[in-house]
Order: sequence, then C-alpha cells, then structure tokens
Amino acid sequence: MSDRLARRSSWPVPVALVALSAIPLAAGTLRLVQLSGGPDVLPADDRFAGFPLALVVHILGAATYAVIGTLQFVPRFRRRHRSWHRRAGRVLAVAGLLVAASALWLTLGYAPKAGTGGLLFVLRLVFASGMAACLLLGYAAARRHEFSTHRAWMIRAYAIGLAAGTQAFTEGFGGALVGTGELRDDLLKGAGWVINLAVAEWVIGHRQVKPAAPLSGSAAR
Repeated sequence: MSDRLARRSSWPVPVALVALSAIPLAAGTLRLVQLSGGPDVLPADDRFAGFPLALVVHILGAATYAVIGTLQFVPRFRRRHRSWHRRAGRVLAVAGLLVAASALWLTLGYAPKAGTGGLLFVLRLVFASGMAACLLLGYAAARRHEFSTHRAWMIRAYAIGLAAGTQAFTEGFGGALVGTGELRDDLLKGAGWVINLAVAEWVIGHRQVKPAAPLSGSAAR
C-alpha cells in the first residue's frame, strides 16, 4: 500500500508541469505548422518571414526541455532509472541552452513585437541569461558531485524556461483585473518569471529541510 501511495504522490507535479506547458507548446506547434506553409491558425507575425532559424530552434528546444524535463521531477522514476536520468539531463542541458540562446537571438536580432516595451526587452535579456547561467552552474555542480546544488540550479532553470505557461495566466487574469497597455503587459509577463522563481525557491527550501529518519525497531524499543 505504501509503495502504491508513493507512486501516486510522485506524479501530480509532472502532470501539473505538462498542463502548464500545454498552452505555449500548442502555440509553438501551430506556429511551426504556419511557417511550414500550413493554415494561418495564429495571427501572422511579419517579423518572421520565411522559416526563421532562431524561432524554430526556440520552439523545438522549448518543447524538448518542457516535456522531457517533467520526468526529472519524479523522484521514484529518477532513482530507478539513474542512467536515463543522466542521459536525459545532458539532452535537457543542451535543449535549455538552445532555448536561452535563441531567446537572446530573438530579442536582439528581431524587431520587438508590437505592443511591447523596453521593460520586456530588458527582462528577456535578464531571464534568458539567467537561465543559461543556472544550467551551466547546475552542470558544474554535478561534475563536482554536489547533487543538492545541482538540483537547485536545475529547478531554477526549469522555472525560468516554463514561464511562458505562467504568463498565459498572468496576462489573462491580470489583464482582466488591471487592464492592458504596454507597461502593464510587460509587467504581467515579468510576473510569470517572478512567480515561477518564487515557487522554485520554495521547492528548493522545502527539499533541503528533511525530516529526521525514524528509529529502527530495535532502537525504538
């Protein structure tokens, strides 16, 4: 019974992460279909004429990072499949760095999207650079066998990478409450990153505080 409960309790987090990433993954898929000559399901974006490499790399890297990364948050699966965890971790590190690098490329190399301002431009540079830094620090910690530090940096990187899903809610609910406008929209997008990082820090702190191991039967007596 305890094993069954452990299995059940380990899956809500990855399921929630998949659900959170569903909106940006769906939007990215539709954008790729559109760029490939498919129907214009999404509003056309004149900034991306043809088949822009930066956007394609960003969408494919984000899809790989979001989906495969969810299994890294299942402790039972991770313990039973350590070799898979290591191999998947290398793939995720590369995918995450591609996401961060392409985000910088899109921010610096393309005109800003209409309706966005200077604040969002700065935020994208900061958080894309922060995501890359977290991944590199996490990789370096793993090489030193400092696995608690490794997990903390990778959780932070994943939180930044998954912010697009949270932004769908901050923009939707926030826009309904406070209205829209260039500065307000930029702030609501920024709130997605802040919320995700706040949750990440809570998870990191919660994992570091472990309950004391119970006494064995002979010692207890």
